[in-house]
Amino acid sequence: MEAAVMQFVVGKLGNMISNEAHLLGGVKDQVEWAQTKLMEIRCYLRDADSNRTTSAQAENWLNQLRDVAYRMEDVVDTFHLELEDECKKDPNLLDKIKSLFSNPTRVPGLHKLGKGLDKIKLEFEEILKSKNDYRIDPLQDQDSGSGAFDLSKRREVYQDVDETEVVGLNAATKDILNLLLIHDEISTLPQKRKRDKKTSKRVVITIVGPGGLGKTTLAHMVYRRAKAYFDFHMMLTVSQQFNRIDLLRKMLSKLDNSRLQSCKDVTDLIENLKELLSRNRYLIILDDVWDTKVWEQLKDALPDVENESRVLMTTRDKKVAKSADMRKPYKLRFLDDNESLELLLKKARQFQKPSERCPDDLCEIAVQLSKKCKGLPLALIILGGILSLEKQTYSAWDRVLRTMNWPEQGIDCMDVLNMSYDHMPYEVKQCFLYLAFFPEDHKIRANRLIKMWIAEGFIPQKDNKTMEEEAEDYLELLFQRCMVQEAVRSPNGLIKYFKVHDIIRELAIKLAREKKFQVVFPKAKGVNQSDSAYRRVLLESCGTEFMKYVDKMSQKTRSLIWFGRRQNNLPNFAEFRLLTVLEIVNIKMSGNTELKGLDRLIHLKYLGFNYCENIVIDWRCFSGRMKNLETLDLPTIWLRNWAAPTDIWTIDTLRHVHVDDFYAILTLSTEGDLSNLQTLKWVSTTACRSSQFSNLNNLLKLGLTTQGHSHKWDGVPHLLKNLPSLVSLHIRVSIHTRNGKFIPENIVYPRELPNYSNLKTLKLDGIWSEGVTLVERLLPPDLVKLKLGGSILREDPMPELGKLKSLNKLELHGPLYIGEQMNCPGGFPALQTLVLCVDDVKVLTVGNGVMPKLKYLRRCHGTWPRLNMPPELKHFERNVLPY
Repeated sequence: MEAAVMQFVVGKLGNMISNEAHLLGGVKDQVEWAQTKLMEIRCYLRDADSNRTTSAQAENWLNQLRDVAYRMEDVVDTFHLELEDECKKDPNLLDKIKSLFSNPTRVPGLHKLGKGLDKIKLEFEEILKSKNDYRIDPLQDQDSGSGAFDLSKRREVYQDVDETEVVGLNAATKDILNLLLIHDEISTLPQKRKRDKKTSKRVVITIVGPGGLGKTTLAHMVYRRAKAYFDFHMMLTVSQQFNRIDLLRKMLSKLDNSRLQSCKDVTDLIENLKELLSRNRYLIILDDVWDTKVWEQLKDALPDVENESRVLMTTRDKKVAKSADMRKPYKLRFLDDNESLELLLKKARQFQKPSERCPDDLCEIAVQLSKKCKGLPLALIILGGILSLEKQTYSAWDRVLRTMNWPEQGIDCMDVLNMSYDHMPYEVKQCFLYLAFFPEDHKIRANRLIKMWIAEGFIPQKDNKTMEEEAEDYLELLFQRCMVQEAVRSPNGLIKYFKVHDIIRELAIKLAREKKFQVVFPKAKGVNQSDSAYRRVLLESCGTEFMKYVDKMSQKTRSLIWFGRRQNNLPNFAEFRLLTVLEIVNIKMSGNTELKGLDRLIHLKYLGFNYCENIVIDWRCFSGRMKNLETLDLPTIWLRNWAAPTDIWTIDTLRHVHVDDFYAILTLSTEGDLSNLQTLKWVSTTACRSSQFSNLNNLLKLGLTTQGHSHKWDGVPHLLKNLPSLVSLHIRVSIHTRNGKFIPENIVYPRELPNYSNLKTLKLDGIWSEGVTLVERLLPPDLVKLKLGGSILREDPMPELGKLKSLNKLELHGPLYIGEQMNCPGGFPALQTLVLCVDDVKVLTVGNGVMPKLKYLRRCHGTWPRLNMPPELKHFERNVLPY
């Protein structure tokens, strides 16, 4: 990982030499020395990374090198910050500096830069004197083998794999269903069986077992089978970071979301839940419970009205199980030898054809490998992920076996996880450690994570692909190693969301702490003020104690990720003068609060807010100074002054810009180079002059809106002609000003695109012009995802939509169609997800053989049409998922 740190600083020094030679003067030689020396040291670090038996003394030597590299980065970035401050005072300063080239000592901060580099040079030379003591030799400086696998083909395999397929849990599933009193025979279902007092009572069932044994997987299997037999059902992850209010709010929001606003405290939440649940037979699953207090704090909200309601709990601790259920808990068993071998081979040979028999020699060594895992499913899955990326030969698998020097009496699951980490390409290791930034059981959004990786400098730029594409491969590699799980994929096969198993997260946190990669506040222990761990900080639900950190350590912080709840105040972010990544999630201010100090963050590359309330940003903070900004992701933030300042488009590093179309509108300018821009949401239709979009050749995602502006579509077709790479187009007509605003035909069917077949996602929110009907042959031929909202069509759209051969996901929202019945007589050969949130439609009829690949049928709250499904889709009539 230290090698990646060096590479990042090397790149920064190289940019400084090439772009700012006129500023450096006599200091240029020192900067070039530093760059050359770091490139040399990077080779030693890569050797140490590949040497998995590095001694403690060598680790200490590597830590010293990393810390010196970090200090070098600090010296360089502080120089830029102070120079920028001087330029703010005197806008003509840079022109004056050029005339001072013969006397560079007069350049502000240059003397301090040279002095700082001289000090670091002495430290480097002192450290390098001792390298021979640790037997670390340089490797050839070349890319690792992370790209040696055809990941695109493997993504295609995953789209057809049933990820719910498990080994050894069928019997346990039947056992738990029996304990819930749900059986396969319809005559013995709860609603058919004669009740008695014993079976009518609310029953709590507990599943106990060590981490990695499959308790959560078993709970999911039971939930899928059992939920249809209950009036209300919900599966909640509790985890170590238990928060009673959050869990109660989640339950109430699913039962009756309208009641949430009136709940002032815990007592109100409990009373509302008791009232609503008393009317329903319910099934509540509490997964991953760690504390005996959990049941005590939740049981009052789960009434026992003797209607055969059930609660299922999973835990690692028998004491926790007995706190909720005094009966003997269900103890989940380890896999036997045959089951272990089956599971290992499923994962290790997941990319081979199902008909391809496992060679005898591989089966022979697989038996030895599987026995090493002692029947622990997670260990077998991780080991299978390692083997799947090795050559399918005896010698390759034998090399893995020889590294498994574990005691015969059994293993800790961490042994397998550590081995998986050791076998990762060094570039991917730091991406894995970044997973320690996210709370337990958090659903991680892949595209936000990838943007953070890029801002951190983890992803190299390659000639044949974008950094986003390279990062997607890194994430895919982590998935194939089973280090990330529960992945939800988009129609193109890329990972969209995923979770991290709590044991794998424990490993990421442990390694991140050991390698001083990041620190969690306020839980940090044993971290001193000079520690490099403070370069990346995770804040979890911090209150006033956070301000102590701001005063002491904020000037070291490069990345700040803040998961919070309700806050009374926010720090002045000018204190975080070297910040590169700022992500704030789930913070709710007590009143409208403006962020201060953002205009000081000239090194900021990523600024993201997610699920935040009452936070205000003044657009003017982005004017002129944020010259390194790559991602501006503010989908729900109130941006003061409404329209973006045009000089934001002079930031030529911008790659992704997303603002809320209710609070802000983007108006483009002809100034600046936007050739790096890939995402642009939301742009006013009044700003669609072709001259403003002339250099957006790499734009992939575009959102257009009429919100807050006079209605104008004239420039849109001309705009689309200039976007050859566009794959996703979203048109949104303001719901507040729809009167007289319709989406015209030349926008509904964007045939002006020069590469029309490139468009894979089309979303149209708004009324179609009168007389425009849906015609399949006018839509993009390779459309994969289509969303229609509020179209008010006069003809049933389903017969035409069924002709789209590549359509994978279809979303229909609002007053879509004026009729009461929709019919699907044929087609939809590739459809896997159908979302129906339509008004007025009362019946949906699907013909025989239609939608043969349908996996998910989802609905919104409110009215729901009656379904007439063919026999092969009948199960969807009672198993519709919430949207």
